[in-house]
Amino acid sequence: MIERHFDFVVVGSGIAGLFYALEVVSLKPDAKVAIVTKKSAAESSTNRAQGGIAAVLSETDSFELHIKDTLGCGGGLCNEKVVRQVVEHGPRVIDELIGYGVKFSRLDDSLDLTREGGHSVQRVVHAGDLTGKEIDRALLNACSLSGNIEMFRNSIVLDLISESDNGKTVCSGILVLRDSNNEIELFLSPVTLLSTGGLCQVYRHNTNPSIATGDGVAMAYRAGACIANLEFVQFHPTAMYAPGQPTFLISEAVRGEGGRLLSLDGRYLMENAHQLKDLAPRDIVARAIDKELKETKAEHVLLDISHKDSEFIKGRFPHIYATCLKYGTDITKEPIPVVPSAHYACGGLKTDMDGQTEIRGLFASGEVAMTGMHGANRLASNSLLEAVVVSKNAALKTVSEFEKLKKYQAHNSRALELAGNKTEDSHINIKKTRDQLTKTMSELVGIVRSEKRLLSALEKIEPLRQLIEQEYASTAPGYELVELRNLVTVAELIIKSGLWRKESRGLHFMEDYPAESKEFALDSGLTRKISKRSALV
Repeated sequence: MIERHFDFVVVGSGIAGLFYALEVVSLKPDAKVAIVTKKSAAESSTNRAQGGIAAVLSETDSFELHIKDTLGCGGGLCNEKVVRQVVEHGPRVIDELIGYGVKFSRLDDSLDLTREGGHSVQRVVHAGDLTGKEIDRALLNACSLSGNIEMFRNSIVLDLISESDNGKTVCSGILVLRDSNNEIELFLSPVTLLSTGGLCQVYRHNTNPSIATGDGVAMAYRAGACIANLEFVQFHPTAMYAPGQPTFLISEAVRGEGGRLLSLDGRYLMENAHQLKDLAPRDIVARAIDKELKETKAEHVLLDISHKDSEFIKGRFPHIYATCLKYGTDITKEPIPVVPSAHYACGGLKTDMDGQTEIRGLFASGEVAMTGMHGANRLASNSLLEAVVVSKNAALKTVSEFEKLKKYQAHNSRALELAGNKTEDSHINIKKTRDQLTKTMSELVGIVRSEKRLLSALEKIEPLRQLIEQEYASTAPGYELVELRNLVTVAELIIKSGLWRKESRGLHFMEDYPAESKEFALDSGLTRKISKRSALV
């Protein structure tokens, strides 16, 4: 088995992982950094982010206003200390991204700011309607120019290499399946950063890239880390309804620029649903659309911006205009058919503001992590901001404590146990099993839930999990089986978290518990071991 040794190992190549790697090298010029990424380097949730990054950049805005908007959206579960630190770092990290070559849209000499749902003012910096793609371009280019950062593409992590050391779990690297040679390799390092992105491929209809299979959450859970607030899955209100086509997200910025949601018979859906109407927080908008679809049996609603000047629409939303046109809708002349679609996990691997987890040597940032920033509902365009700030903090922390982390690095004796000696051929139909899983999650664990439906989902998924684990234990792993194993793990965690929270708060709406409860004004938590710090065990 090949062993590779690095000072820092990063899993994932979105904004969180790339920014962390660049910051580490800037702080420690002799650092040897590996970035391990599935598929192609640019296939990430960052790359798909259309909207932008929220930051206080105008005289009409303030840190206090941004904090207030974030807390108001978070359903009482945001960690105000974390929110304040992230928000106050906003202007600085925007400058750093520009320094790395990101070209944001401008109006004359100033950054062009737009507004999205839940924001009281315009504060979202963007690069047209392809902000994520531009950020990926710039950061990947900066990484390629560094002689200290090595990118391992088409590689999937099987598990963390972790051991107990005097009662404390220590991570010493990762076990990697390399697609180039179909061999399992050890990547050993005193520091491992998970920046694996989201998990919404667990739902049949979602806006995530195909690689968003909850890998980081699942492998961290298997290693004994605490997974928190996974019941809060954000459904983006407006994904284009185009049967037979890949799911295409319609940015919230369309509503920020005057787009309005309509029923098929022309009623304004958000007129009386919330004081911010079409710019209400996403959970409010998604539930309003879900209610309309259930009551009218319609397959979609409409998002109309055709009343705006056609040249403005084409200039502000060139990618959305071109894609909708390809799908048969000219958004300058007619409304866009839209439906809610699974989009973002507000919960994840529990970390502090430095990205540090309960496991020594293991850090996380981006969507895979739960810092307390988003609470029960993420404010639009806060995710990329949080990812950059936490990655910067993690770089400072891991570089400053590098020698101590080296001292506590575990041995790699468990790696062979994890790799095993598995030679049998697959016995299950992976595609069919995955379809069963995603269908169950979409039908029973969606926007509006009930205890009965969650229990039914758990009853359906538990035998699938056992079957998949048996298959994984006896079969030489491949990409599809590894992803399926991770998906069924996060599905079970989402359901168990939802069953524990007997209330409706933020993104978690229970028909049989429609009100918020003071008893549940705390984070949930799941671990594979009993933990006094977890609400769940």
